[in-house]
Amino acid sequence: MPEAVIELEDIHKAYGELEVIKGVSLRAERGQVVSLIGSSGSGKSTLLRCANLLEESQSGAIRFKGEDVRWRGAGHHRRPADPRQVTRIRTNLAMVFQQFNLWAHMTVLQNVMEAPVTVLGRDRVEVEAAARRYLDKVGVGDKADAWPAQLSGGQQQRVAIARALAMEPEALLFDEPTSALDPELEQEVVRVIKALAAEGRTMVLVTHDMRLARDVSDHVVFLHQGLVCEEGPPGRLFDAPGTERLQGFLSAGQAAA
Repeated sequence: MPEAVIELEDIHKAYGELEVIKGVSLRAERGQVVSLIGSSGSGKSTLLRCANLLEESQSGAIRFKGEDVRWRGAGHHRRPADPRQVTRIRTNLAMVFQQFNLWAHMTVLQNVMEAPVTVLGRDRVEVEAAARRYLDKVGVGDKADAWPAQLSGGQQQRVAIARALAMEPEALLFDEPTSALDPELEQEVVRVIKALAAEGRTMVLVTHDMRLARDVSDHVVFLHQGLVCEEGPPGRLFDAPGTERLQGFLSAGQAAA
């Protein structure tokens, strides 16, 4: 079996009495693109944040390249036991957020360089050269000296992708990367994501864009009310959904489009 970069096993996550994730397992193998789809509130983004240890799950196993995250405590008191392990895993699972999260007081180039220099301790000259390559790669190399506020939403999101790539991670995690953009700007970001998928990068993608999920995914997971309702290759899920819930979800999306 190919190496799994990310493995989630029977993950449970609750906020107080509200259980958001009710026992979900997920596997993303090296070079594989896994998309999470489902209605708002189904737990997609929460699951992605649990995978990156930005949220603490109450039970279940999380593995990175076969290495188990170590925990202390249980239930709502469960916390990662080793902060250094958390930092190491997070730097290898670079996250791209819905709202870009660029630092407004830094130029585009400084945004991309910051984490490799300060977190990874890499040489600034080498990091700058790599940062400029990644900005060119996502099509905003001419914006290196601009401020985030001077960029469109699509340009800001592509800078955020370059910033993630600059960490040279094992996998990229995308949390609704196009949902804050209007359709024209959305396509700029979609093209970049498709190009990254074509390179064979490991990615987990939370998206409302069913066309993107179909085009880039090797495996699609449909979440409903915190559970995996259906999963499989995109051709089967989109062309022959096996549950009424998925049929209804896809029909509602087509009607909205």
